[in-house]
Amino acid sequence: CWEVRKHNSSEWCQFIRSNPDCQLDGGFLDYLDGVFCDFPPRLLPLAVTLYALWLLYLFIILGVTAEKFFCPNLSAISTNLKLSHNVAVFSLTSPLHGVTFLAFGNGAPDVFSAVVAFSDPRTAGLAIGAIFGAGVFVTTVVAGGIALVKPFMAASRPFLRDVIFYMVAVFLTFVVLYLGRIRLGEALGYLGLYVFYVLTVVLCTWIHRRQRGDGLAPPRPWEPEMPTDAEESEPSGTNSGDYGEEYRPLLPSRETSLRILATALSPLDYRKWRRKPWYWRLFKAFKVPVELVLLLTVPIVDPDKDDLNWKRPLNCLHILTSPLICVLTLKSGAYGLYQIQGIFPVWGLVTLVASALALLVFITTSNEEPPKYHCVFAFLGFLASAMWINAAATEVVNILRTLGVIFQLSNTVLGLTLLAWGNSIGDTFSDLTMARQGYPRMAFSACFGGIIFNILVGVGLGCLLQMTSSQPLVKLEPDSPLMWVLAGALGLSLVFSFVTVPAQCFQLGKAYGSCLIAYYLAFLCVALLTEFRVIHFFTP
Repeated sequence: CWEVRKHNSSEWCQFIRSNPDCQLDGGFLDYLDGVFCDFPPRLLPLAVTLYALWLLYLFIILGVTAEKFFCPNLSAISTNLKLSHNVAVFSLTSPLHGVTFLAFGNGAPDVFSAVVAFSDPRTAGLAIGAIFGAGVFVTTVVAGGIALVKPFMAASRPFLRDVIFYMVAVFLTFVVLYLGRIRLGEALGYLGLYVFYVLTVVLCTWIHRRQRGDGLAPPRPWEPEMPTDAEESEPSGTNSGDYGEEYRPLLPSRETSLRILATALSPLDYRKWRRKPWYWRLFKAFKVPVELVLLLTVPIVDPDKDDLNWKRPLNCLHILTSPLICVLTLKSGAYGLYQIQGIFPVWGLVTLVASALALLVFITTSNEEPPKYHCVFAFLGFLASAMWINAAATEVVNILRTLGVIFQLSNTVLGLTLLAWGNSIGDTFSDLTMARQGYPRMAFSACFGGIIFNILVGVGLGCLLQMTSSQPLVKLEPDSPLMWVLAGALGLSLVFSFVTVPAQCFQLGKAYGSCLIAYYLAFLCVALLTEFRVIHFFTP
């Protein structure tokens, strides 16, 4: 499909529509057809600009969905499954940050992007490039930035454990790329290695806790105590009605269902809006439409609230909207639009059944007290938010493939730059903020623990879902020499940290951070020069 730019501009549209390699699998919009058929050639820069802006907005959708809807429901599910104690311990101790449900929530955009990219052999390089590219970015720029912002002493055993597991995962991926295919046993090996990693972390933590007693150890001199819920400066949640104790009425009053619905659907906290700077308001204005649509379609269960975030009219509406979103986003609506016996669409049947169920729940419940089965809404919200993330990830992959055709760039370079940066930007800000607030050890361990989930589950699950009984393998042929540069750069950065961190007695400061950032800049220069064939490497 890259050859389209070699033809005369008058032949672009016909070439795109007649070439099977130019057909995008999945997605709601045909970006290749749009840029080469709907836009005249002289407006190609305008089309690219619009696509780039839409790509940025899709990353906002991914971030908002994962942070405010996917992760909270995942936490609620873990609480209902009696895993809250382990999750709380894992989330509050820096060595275990990468193996929890929180890692699943943070890595959801990366994993879903990988699954979508692996679904088409033409975009498999995009998945590998994004996973490796994010690994290089997080272990160099983010880890280096943490050391620059707040010099600290790293936790020795957890750091060595995470780096060793990550190096094994990278070596396994390097072997798979060399062989050019991944079979069923190898895909299961990825997932098995992650399970072994989790068990290792749990066992090490149990041994450590037994050595120091049942309670949590007092904080070290370099590790301040974690703030309690009472010390949080900002109330959690997206509902504008939750402003804190001072704004609550002295006497409880019953609100009407209409008022509850209007309050629950408001994504703005007006008191918070007034005291925030202009750039925060501008970014919030872009997020409001996304949050409003998600509030309409994704229920949120909050175990920390007395009412578990039960909003009777809105939750009853979710019984209708969430299943509709699931069937209309699965396979880009192919299943939802399917006609049963050629007469009645699937989405119509789902609407009828869900409407009857929503009416039954509304009649049998009250506004003041959540029903006993309210935990079911956490599973419904988890499924609906996962479908939103999958839909957005599909559009991201299709746009990146379109930009690759326009600029004649390989999927690998798009993966290690745009897709890796987009999926990592949220973790970057959260980790650096955590470091500035005095928790650099936790932020640093997240750099190595979290990306283990991305590479093992992203590659393992992504390839496993594409295998069939007739073809139990997925071809992973590198589309450019850049793939080997990327794999080598990631392995070298891990070896660098594995050697230098113990050599500094795990005391990490500005020199270590500066070296990591300089390493990433050098890698990026070599990668781009390799992509544009200024530098030539021998490839196997």
